[in-house]
Amino acid sequence: MPDNTQFPKHWTPQEGVVSTLTEQDSTIQFAMTEKRVFAPPEAFAKAATISGMAQYQALCDEAEQDHEAFWARLAREQVLWHAPFTRTLDSSNAPFFKWFDDGQLNVSYNCLDRHLGTPVEHKTALIFEADDGSVTRITYGELHQRVCRFANGLKSLGHAQGERAIIYMPMSIEAVVAMQACARLGITHSVVFGGFSAKSLQERIVDAGATLVICADGQYRGGKALPLINAVHDAFDLGGCEAIRNVVVYKRTGTEFKSDARHHWMHDLEGGQSASCDPVWVGAEHPLFILYTSGSTGKPKGVQHSSGGYLLHAMLTMKWTFDIKPSDVFWCTADVGWVTGHTYVAYGPLAVGATEIIFEGVPTFPNAGRFWDMIARHQVSIFYTAPTAIRSLIKACEAAPETHPSKYDLSSLRLLGSVGEPINPEAWMWYHTQVGGGRCPIVDTFWQTETGGHMITPLPGATPLVPGSCTLPLPGITTAIVDEFGHDLPNGTGGILVVKKPWPSMIRTIWGDPERFKKSYFPPELQGYYLAGDGAVRNKDTGYFTITGRIDDVLNVSGHRMGTMEIESALVANPLVAESAVVGRPDDLTGEAIVAFVVLKGARPADAPAAAAIARQLRDWVGQEIGPIAKPKDIRFGDNLPKTRSGKIMRRLLRSIAKGEDITQDTSTLENPAILDQLKQSL
Repeated sequence: MPDNTQFPKHWTPQEGVVSTLTEQDSTIQFAMTEKRVFAPPEAFAKAATISGMAQYQALCDEAEQDHEAFWARLAREQVLWHAPFTRTLDSSNAPFFKWFDDGQLNVSYNCLDRHLGTPVEHKTALIFEADDGSVTRITYGELHQRVCRFANGLKSLGHAQGERAIIYMPMSIEAVVAMQACARLGITHSVVFGGFSAKSLQERIVDAGATLVICADGQYRGGKALPLINAVHDAFDLGGCEAIRNVVVYKRTGTEFKSDARHHWMHDLEGGQSASCDPVWVGAEHPLFILYTSGSTGKPKGVQHSSGGYLLHAMLTMKWTFDIKPSDVFWCTADVGWVTGHTYVAYGPLAVGATEIIFEGVPTFPNAGRFWDMIARHQVSIFYTAPTAIRSLIKACEAAPETHPSKYDLSSLRLLGSVGEPINPEAWMWYHTQVGGGRCPIVDTFWQTETGGHMITPLPGATPLVPGSCTLPLPGITTAIVDEFGHDLPNGTGGILVVKKPWPSMIRTIWGDPERFKKSYFPPELQGYYLAGDGAVRNKDTGYFTITGRIDDVLNVSGHRMGTMEIESALVANPLVAESAVVGRPDDLTGEAIVAFVVLKGARPADAPAAAAIARQLRDWVGQEIGPIAKPKDIRFGDNLPKTRSGKIMRRLLRSIAKGEDITQDTSTLENPAILDQLKQSL
């Protein structure tokens, strides 16, 4: 078992207990228990890749006995190497760890070429369902040809290994083609979520030093055509994007735009190109991608991932967590703009030869039964989505009973998954009973953009499940709960979640900012451990982990992490705003809701209608500056913010106000206690 895990022999599904926690001041207090436990179905366990806790235990023991040898064995078994590695882990410049660094490979080759000449070549790789319900299928052989043609097109424009490309596209076969083509040529890609604003796009172009943009003219969502190319041009107008030599555009909606010599249609670029393109062999540490995630400062962090170690973890978790079989139809609902869409759409499923669904639309169009209808029509067997989606569909089917999962044939499902944030026990139970029919294990996966893949998760053929708990770490992942000085805490005591040993798919650095990387993830007071940034607790009896929330000021809204500073910066950029502070509060739908406390340059609004009008204006402003996901759900106005006499904003006070809690903190140091009553007023 991993460090600190106690899984007693007498423990049975009827006796299991795991904790759900609340935070009080700097400690996490025991609040309630969850006694429902679900053993792996016997037939599922018998056929699983990891069958039973004994097999899990054996893998954990192997990793514990020789950490490097464990990962070296798996890397040789799973990954196809052009030049085999001889050095497994280089820790000489910790925390800038290197894995398999003298080996050479190509990620696209591992996802596509490895299947040529096997039955998988003629197997469906991608089933694309458009917003309007039209379906396109592409086999592995056909996908290989498209990737090669597009890669050759990029080569014809002069793009090559060592450059960076920004990909700004909707969910589509073309998005996967673009990512795979970049990987094939050794071009590091940075995918930007299609809902982000021009300013967010511009920041990422500039920070990455990109020379190429691959985008779409538009996208369809909820029956509407939404432009994308305009945001690209608006980003250029903001300046700093002069290094962009070419803009390749996927023609999706027919949106009109002004083009120049830099613009090329994707279909024209592919046309006439050879369907064969030799992969560029790169070192295992070559940056496969940079993915920007919000930090606790205003500047987004470019999380840099490697090629070899990242690919290994993507493949292993497809086999271990999802227990992927040749007959499965796998559907991860995440957008490729997020890390889940990288690991479990663009790379992991293809590397193991799976058939997967790619969906352009939204789960509530044309009605809230869209997910269930697609599962039935495409015979989906593994379904992986976010708790936010589950909670929204619970509410939707209450309002429209005809969209309830029971109205659809979901008998093809054999495994369910949850990603992006902790799933509350009651949503877990609804997912298990109403979607899975009580027969499908749920893998509640804890991981991050920075980890590259799952870290703590049930293994469906081995792990007894407890609603609300992500259970145990994967073999080879050494997680622990520590105090602020890195000292181990006993099971049952909440603290800081850390990873004690490096692992192959871990973040390599923050692009262009190694000092920020060390400060953010390997603070010296934690003894060299990786800081996940989340609080957690382990059950006293089982060692099961329950995530209790962020330990910093990063908000998790619908599974998307955003820094409060970034939202505050956007608000203060508005001419009306003098100062702002942003906190989160629990939300039944999105997990966490954004609450903004705003001080205007002019007088505080005189009445509720005036306040509501300004709040709407500020929400729209934030949507333009960052993206719709960052819009505050609640904006409150005050003459000032609660500060100490030294000028420090008392954010714990604001969190209490946002949650509607009685203020129990000492307010004697407040500069102006009267403003608390103002800030309690919600629109």
